[in-house]
Amino acid sequence: MRLTTLLSVAFMAATTSAQPLNTTNTTSIGPENGHLVIVGGNLQSDSIWQRIIDLAGGPNAPLVVIPTAGGEPIYNANFSSAVSLRRLGATNVTVLHTYDPEEADTDAFVAPLLAAKGVFYGGGRQWRLVDAYAGTKMEAAVRAVLERGGVVSGSSAGASIQGSFLARGDTQNNQVMIGDHTVGFGYLRNTAIDQHFLVRNRQFDLFDVLKAYPELLGIAIDEDTALVVSKNEAEVIGSTYAAFYDGGFWSREGSELKNLPPPGSRFYFLKAGDKYDLGLRKVADAETMSERSEL
Repeated sequence: MRLTTLLSVAFMAATTSAQPLNTTNTTSIGPENGHLVIVGGNLQSDSIWQRIIDLAGGPNAPLVVIPTAGGEPIYNANFSSAVSLRRLGATNVTVLHTYDPEEADTDAFVAPLLAAKGVFYGGGRQWRLVDAYAGTKMEAAVRAVLERGGVVSGSSAGASIQGSFLARGDTQNNQVMIGDHTVGFGYLRNTAIDQHFLVRNRQFDLFDVLKAYPELLGIAIDEDTALVVSKNEAEVIGSTYAAFYDGGFWSREGSELKNLPPPGSRFYFLKAGDKYDLGLRKVADAETMSERSEL
């Protein structure tokens, strides 16, 4: 068995042992310190990039970009996400990459993360991030960025990896929702996160995961759209919509006259500016938001 597979298996066992999927959390679903910016792919809006820079502490904050999910043989300082951050004024951007978990477990490799105020995971296949970094000093160093109040962000694969359950983690096919890698980095606890969901008509795919793990909160984020998360508050920003799969339903026009499917087949959309309470699993200030929409 390859070392990467051994590390992945060990990480999965440790994570599921420490945080069983059916255990009720006594702390926040999102990070107690710092923020997450979870982007559904094809990040185009400068406003989302700018939010990442701002949450990290401004243009001079040290930022680390991790392109590993993309699967290219090598990456350099001109990786597209790093270029986007620099274009908007970020002055201290490092591209950090390896496919070798032994290298990722060295002090020399993680050195750029020790002072980092922000991290961005690029797109590709999320299982590559697990194989390279799960259980290593690098994975711990990224978590420490959050613990000291920084921001961890990512797009596409870099979104799904932030959940506790790794949707589309199969090494053979990205259409398999429950694959051979099922444990994400868990910055957002008790969740499964999908991406590109409207552009690629994926709005029903999360039900495969939720039928097997009904205790999870399902979140799907469309392209060029993000959730900004702190503790139990998630705010939608960007171009289109995020969807929530919590067994309930919410609409600005109410639901009394709607012919709704059973709870296990429901989801609903939130748009930019809407907020969701991850602890209560419901739209924040839903009554107030509904009243505003009738004005």
